[in-house]
Amino acid sequence: MNPNKALWEKGDFTRIAALMRQSGDALAASLGATPALRILDLGCGDGTTAVPLARSGAEVLGIDIARNLVDAGNRRAADHGLARLTFREGDACDLQGVDDHSFDLTVSIFGAMFAPRPFDVAREMVRVTRPGGRVVMGNWIPNDPTSFVSQLLSISSSFTPPPPEGFVSPMTWGVESHIVERFGRAGVTRDRIDMVSDTWLFISPDSPADVIETFRRYYGPTMNAFEAAGTTGREAELHRQLLDLAEAQNTATDGSTAIPATFMRVTVRP
Repeated sequence: MNPNKALWEKGDFTRIAALMRQSGDALAASLGATPALRILDLGCGDGTTAVPLARSGAEVLGIDIARNLVDAGNRRAADHGLARLTFREGDACDLQGVDDHSFDLTVSIFGAMFAPRPFDVAREMVRVTRPGGRVVMGNWIPNDPTSFVSQLLSISSSFTPPPPEGFVSPMTWGVESHIVERFGRAGVTRDRIDMVSDTWLFISPDSPADVIETFRRYYGPTMNAFEAAGTTGREAELHRQLLDLAEAQNTATDGSTAIPATFMRVTVRP
């Protein structure tokens, strides 16, 4: 199996997505979707941004590499009565069956950044977006102490074996020079690329300890880290580091969890 597909079909990312709904709604609202737009949500999961975008009346296609998330997204679309929202399986590196210039807006929020060939991802996003349209990405920023997921992934990676030769870290999508280079290779000049820091919220009525347990049980990268740590007797150490991170970044004071996470918001105008 494709390793990227195996990673995101592992566990149940819908449990993580449940922590992200409020920010998904807010981001979708900020994009100004209207019924006239045709929108692609790439690396869509079960629809954290696709569902609220579709509520605007826009025609929305969600594409994700994980079959279980595609199925979950189609169930959510049906439950919400969103007839113009469809989810299907696909690879962000090679959007087979998607015509050139098909979409007014192509969105990928913490999705396509995890695909293994970033130059192909940038090329495909530009290819399927019509001239005068927009590509909008949300990407975690490496080594940013205010980026919860960046720090969680950094801790997790320190407990796992080195990646294979040729591996390109998804976190490089949070670096300005890499963003400019990748979209430049796809034919987009620097003046048509905007990058700003934005904030995402992870919100749960549960405690930070419960949130970390959710990541341990359902989030592929964290699951892999605990499996690797288990072979060396370091599971408790990994758990303590992740819990310390969540407790330090939690802003809630009533026993629940509200963790703000900085990310890079990229807008490209092909």
